[in-house]
Amino acid sequence: MVSITVENLVKRFGNVVAVNKVNLKIKEGEFFTLLGPSGCGKTTFLRTIAGLELPDEGRILFDDQDVTELPPHKRDTGMVFQNYALWPHMNVYENIAYGLKIRKLSKQEIDRRVKEVLKLVKLEGLEKRTPHQLSGGQQQRVALARAIVLNPRVLLFDEPLSNLDAKLRIEMRAELRRIQKELNITTIYVTHDQEEAMSISDRMAVMNRGRVMQVGTPREVYKSPENEFVARFIGQGTFLPGTVEEVNEYLLVKLDVDLEVKARPSKPGITFNPGERVLVMIRPESFTLSEPEGEYNEFEVEVFHTSFLGNSQLLQGYYKGEKFLVEVDPDLDVPSGKKLRVYVKPELTMAIKL
Repeated sequence: MVSITVENLVKRFGNVVAVNKVNLKIKEGEFFTLLGPSGCGKTTFLRTIAGLELPDEGRILFDDQDVTELPPHKRDTGMVFQNYALWPHMNVYENIAYGLKIRKLSKQEIDRRVKEVLKLVKLEGLEKRTPHQLSGGQQQRVALARAIVLNPRVLLFDEPLSNLDAKLRIEMRAELRRIQKELNITTIYVTHDQEEAMSISDRMAVMNRGRVMQVGTPREVYKSPENEFVARFIGQGTFLPGTVEEVNEYLLVKLDVDLEVKARPSKPGITFNPGERVLVMIRPESFTLSEPEGEYNEFEVEVFHTSFLGNSQLLQGYYKGEKFLVEVDPDLDVPSGKKLRVYVKPELTMAIKL
C-alpha cells in the first residue's frame, strides 16, 4: 500500500489553468474519488498522478518518494481508461498478459497471474474471446484485470463506467469496490456522476475550475457542504437566499421571500455575523407534511410537477417564486396546483456563506 501526497499542484494548457494549487493527502488503501463537472480538471489531475502529464508547479509523493518527474512506467500505477483501450486483435487472455510479457516474466508466472486475476474479475471461461465478442461490462472487467495483473501500488480510474447502461453501472460499482478492498490498493477514481461517487468512495474531493472545493466522506460532503458550489452539485435541494438577523443556538435568517427561518451553519466551525448574506439549503428528504416536535420552519408550496421514483415521490413547487423540491410518500396523491404545507426542523435547514 502507498499513500499519495499532492502539494500545490498546478497544470496549465496555454492560458487555461486546468489544475490550480491542489493539495491532497490520499491514505494507504483508500478509495478516493475526484468528482466534478466536465472540464473541472479532474482527469488532468489523474493524468499527472499517472505521469502522463507533467505538472508546471508542485510535487507528487508516493509515501516519501517524490515521483513528480518520474516517467509513467516507473511509477508502478495501473490505469483503467474510459474507453477501456483493449487491443482488438488480441483475445482476453492476451490482453491481460500483454503487460507481463513486456516485463519479460516467465510463461509459467504469466499464466499463474492471468488465471488469478481472471478469477478475481469473474471472467473465467472467456479467455479466448476477443473484445468485440464481449459485453460492455465484460470489456470493463478485462481493462481492470489488465491493470491489476501488474500488481500496481496505485490504481487509477478515469470514468470507467460511463459507457455502461444504468443497471450495469450499479452492478460494476459494487464489483470495483469488492476488488479494490480485496486487493487493498490505494485507488483514485474520477467521475462526474454524483451518485457513483457517493456510493463507492471512502472519501471524495469535489472539484470546480481546477480547484478542490471540499474533501470529506460522502456523508460529510452531502450533509455539510462548505460552499454554494458543493451544495448545488451534490444531490438536490431547495435554495433560498437571505440575510442573517441573529446568531443564537440557531441562525435567524430573513429570507428574500420575506419570511424568517431558523437554520444551522452548513458545516460545524463556520461562524456567521448579523447582516451576512447566506444561502439557505434544505434537502428534499428533510421536509415533512406533518408538524414535527419542537421548533420548525414552515412553508406553503404550490405543486406544479410530481415525479414517481418508486420508493418516494419528488414534488416540485413554488413558494413566492422560489422553487422547492419535496420528497413525500409514493402513495400520496398530489395533483398539480395543490397547495401543501411543508415543515422542516432547524437542524435540517442549512445556511451557507455567500
